[in-house]
Parts: sequence; structure tokens; C-alpha cells
Amino acid sequence: MIRIPVKKLKTGMIVSQSIYNKRGASYLVKGQRITMQYIRQLKKIGIPTVTVTSSDPSINLPPPEDIVQEKTRVTAIEKVFDAFQSVEETGRLDASAMEDVADKIIFDVIQRRENLVQLTDIRLHDAYTFAHSVNVAILSAMVGNLCHFSKDDLFLLTLGALLHDLGKVSTPLNILNKTTSLDQDEFATIREHPINGAKRIHSMEHLLPSPGILAAIASQHHEHMDGTGYPYHLQGDQIHRFARIVAIADVYDALTSERPYKKAYTPSLAHNIMTRVSQSQFDPKLMTLFFDNVALYPVGTILKTVYGFGIVRESHFGHTQTPIVCIFADKERNILEEPVVLDLTSDGPKAVEMVINGNELHHFIHEIHFDPTMYLLPEENEN
Repeated sequence: MIRIPVKKLKTGMIVSQSIYNKRGASYLVKGQRITMQYIRQLKKIGIPTVTVTSSDPSINLPPPEDIVQEKTRVTAIEKVFDAFQSVEETGRLDASAMEDVADKIIFDVIQRRENLVQLTDIRLHDAYTFAHSVNVAILSAMVGNLCHFSKDDLFLLTLGALLHDLGKVSTPLNILNKTTSLDQDEFATIREHPINGAKRIHSMEHLLPSPGILAAIASQHHEHMDGTGYPYHLQGDQIHRFARIVAIADVYDALTSERPYKKAYTPSLAHNIMTRVSQSQFDPKLMTLFFDNVALYPVGTILKTVYGFGIVRESHFGHTQTPIVCIFADKERNILEEPVVLDLTSDGPKAVEMVINGNELHHFIHEIHFDPTMYLLPEENEN
């Protein structure tokens, strides 16, 4: 998958990330081909870059399968938007709609248990809260399923994840969507949303199953295992296990999403931040399980390895740091006469030296005069 500036898109390229507005409607759906009309619309709404399966429109490469169906994600975002808006305007929550969303997410996650998490979507800035809530629910359901939770526990975890940011309906939009650093008062306002969310859940406890657990997820998803989180400075087992899962999903999705004040981090960089820089924040066993099922180098990623330059062909559960790659150039960028497919598992994570992306990737493809995504095509089509 290659991230390309909208101004460099070509008709016929295939989109590998959906682009949503705040109601969940798609400007572009993963797997669609780019047209001039789409390019004009993307420029109009201010989307700077789009991820495509190949920079060569003649390479007919579908995007990798994700852990939920696209229609599940689209419907979920729409229903979360409607639910949060209703809470903001009337104080009432359509609990049955949220429960239905949770059920559909769980169904997909179980049915697609063999799929790894791939890059998911691009959102307009005002759509962040709703798409984020859905992504956190999907990622949390994935971890709960890997933990072999009972059906009831998996349902409560997923529903709680959908509602974890409900308190943000009380946060002014000028703070939520601010493109510069928050001042001290604004930051303090943001930090009130876990308690506000728990209060709202308790106020609607007659509508919701196990409101105490759902409120715990809302109030504790910013707590850290070492006690440095907020709002209560809980630590270790004082934090509900569901909240510990949601905390991991919440930070991962925030890091890998584009925001007004930052670009989206790659999955591998998010992994590095969470496992090294912020290690003491998270439950280590749950985080290991989480990243065992997240494609740190999604299919189509160009890597510099100890063997030369390669493109990721496959990534498997438990070995997401060491994908199967097709080496097509040596370390000096000389194209090999015959590409070599290698499983990096035996070499360990140090076999990957760097990810080639952004402007560097555009220059790289221009320099070698072809798009390596051709090596992802089925062998009978590779010509």
C-alpha cells in the first residue's frame, strides 16, 4: 500500500483505505478505483493524501482483507454518530442501536479471526470521535476474542469500547478540533471526559446492561498501569481488565490516525512508541497479544532489510514484526534479476532496518522505474 498526495493520483488506481465523513458515509470505499471526479472531490474536501494499492493503475491489486467487513464499519460509524448526537441534544441514548453495532462487530471479528488488522480508514477531522469509537471497539473485540472471553464478556467489552468516549459530547468542539496545542485550561477540560462519560452511563443505567462495567471502561481508559494516568491514578489490577484492553486500542488508533495537529504514524512506529516509550502505561500481556494480531508492516509496505529492499507479501499472527517479503533490490538499490521471497521470522525483528514511505517512497519508485507492488500479483499474472 502506497500513500500518495491527492495531486499525484491517477485514474484507475485502487483505494486501500476508506475515507469517511462524520456520519460514516464514504467519500471513497476501500477497493474502489480512482476517477477524475473522485480526485476533484478529494481536493475540494481537503484530503491531502490517499493510500492506494499501487502507484501503477495497470496493476489490478485488491486491498488486503481486514478484521471486519466494510459495511459493518460504515453502519457502525453512522449509528455511533446518531447515538452521540442524540445524547448531546436530548440526553437519551439509543442503547439498542449500540448493542446491535456491538453484535455485528463481534460477529465479523469471530468470522474473520484469521485476518490481521490492516490500515483501516481516513477520517475528516470532525469525524474523528465517531470513527475512533468504532475502531476502538473493533480492536478491543479482537483482543477479547483472542483472550477467549465468554460471549457475555465480549459483548460488554465491545459495547463499553463503543461508549468509552461518550463523555466527549460535553467537550466543546473548538477544543476537540483544535489544530494547535491545548492550553492548561483546555487540557483540563479534555481530561474531564472519562468522568463525564461514566456519569452519563450511570444516568442511563436503566437502558444499559451492566452499567457499572461500562462506566468503569469509560472512567478508566486513560489510567496507566504505573499509576500515572487519570482521573484517579489507579494502577495495576485496580484498573478493570476491560479498561486495560480499551486503553491499548484507544492509544493505537489515536497514534495511527491523522489529526489536525499531527500526521498518522505507521503501525510499526505506533508499536515502537507503545512498547518502548510508553511501556509502563499498558498491561504487557494484553499489549503483546494485541500486536500479535496487528500487521505492523501491512501487505504492500516497502522495507529496507538486511537482505536489501523488499515488499511485504504476508504477515502472520505472532510474527507481525517479521513478515514474509519479496526482496527485489539489493541494499544499493540495484534491481535483482530474480526476486527472492524470504520469511524474516528466523532473523528476528532486527532484519527490518526501516520502512520506506511518504516522499521517500515516491522518490524510490521513480528512481527504480517500476512499482514493486507488481510482486504482489498472483504468479500467473506476474508479467
